Amino acid sequence: MPATRARLGVIFFTVFIDLVGFGIVLPILPYYAQSFGARGLLFGALVGAYSGMQFLATAVLGRLSDRVGRRPILLTTMVINAAGYVLFALAGSYVVLFVARLVSGFAGGNISAAQAYVADVTTPAERSKGMGIVGAAFGLGFIVGPALGGLAAHYGGHLAPGLVAAGLSLLNFCSAYAILPESLKEEHRVTRELFDFGHLAEALTHPRVAPLMIAWGLIPLAFSGYTVALPLYTAARFGWREKELGWFFTLVGITAAVVQGYLFAKLSRRVGDRALVIAGTFAMAVAVAIVPYLHTAAALYAWTIVLAFGNSVVSPAATGLISVFADPTEQGAMLGAAQSLAALGRLTGPELVGITYDRFSPPWAFLAAGVVMTIAAGATLRLPGERAEAVSPS
Repeated sequence: MPATRARLGVIFFTVFIDLVGFGIVLPILPYYAQSFGARGLLFGALVGAYSGMQFLATAVLGRLSDRVGRRPILLTTMVINAAGYVLFALAGSYVVLFVARLVSGFAGGNISAAQAYVADVTTPAERSKGMGIVGAAFGLGFIVGPALGGLAAHYGGHLAPGLVAAGLSLLNFCSAYAILPESLKEEHRVTRELFDFGHLAEALTHPRVAPLMIAWGLIPLAFSGYTVALPLYTAARFGWREKELGWFFTLVGITAAVVQGYLFAKLSRRVGDRALVIAGTFAMAVAVAIVPYLHTAAALYAWTIVLAFGNSVVSPAATGLISVFADPTEQGAMLGAAQSLAALGRLTGPELVGITYDRFSPPWAFLAAGVVMTIAAGATLRLPGERAEAVSPS
């Protein structure tokens, strides 16, 4: 048991550093991109590049870890992550910055290998708790990363966030190399096709899960587009820079931690997951579309809490509904499909909203994101009742 705890601790640190590194660059990326002449579309491409590469890498690295083991994948991606952040810090052009985001996105695909490691070292009874550790690392990393990045950029210039993230990745590599043994036994290794996305079609045609899958793809599309338009808009409207944007994303992370760590379980028991998915998605639609009509930073912060609250109840509630609507034999495939669709949404949203921002105006960009979120909310209305449609194990 102590050995298992030590291994889970390293996995926690691995995912935590991944998210800290991702969060560190969030406050600086919009202004870094603008220094190379990038606005809506080109900035959106930077954001989408990370998500697109992570989408491919998550599938490939997870299957590759079934073939060669978890440890080689995790250690290799830690080094690649450090290289990506050094490239980010030293980028002298938009093209180099774009390549840096591709490199980091590929390394960020190690989440599938990290989750597989947790499954290897835990018993079935402990597995949900182990996966919860991974989820906690996500939340904590997203709180620490933007705050650290905003402060590092404010006091140390544009080089600091990338170099700090690279240093953390190398520290992660050293701790994992010393502590993390291989978890996958030789007899359990298999060779799988590295590129297989047939599960997406199955999920989108599933009689009960399809509305949820539509929402799962559209919500990240709208939210990622919002994160592209927001820095550009707040810089022009309120004069925000790295530090202000860092605190903004930190507020999102703190709200998510409070909601998911304390409030969600109480709300779920009281009103049910279906109601939370519907209400949360509609709340996000309003919070996104209303941004151009807010005249103070304080009002923007208030609506950001609404947005973060909605997002924080939708994600776990939607995951919970999978266990209700999907057959026990297909839950893994359905959850994998949901993550793939979310990644595709994060890939396309930045470019679509970025184009709208450039060709029309900031209000139209936020309105477009709000309309997409409203369509997602409309899809959730088609979700069947949880009790009537629950699937019992046969």
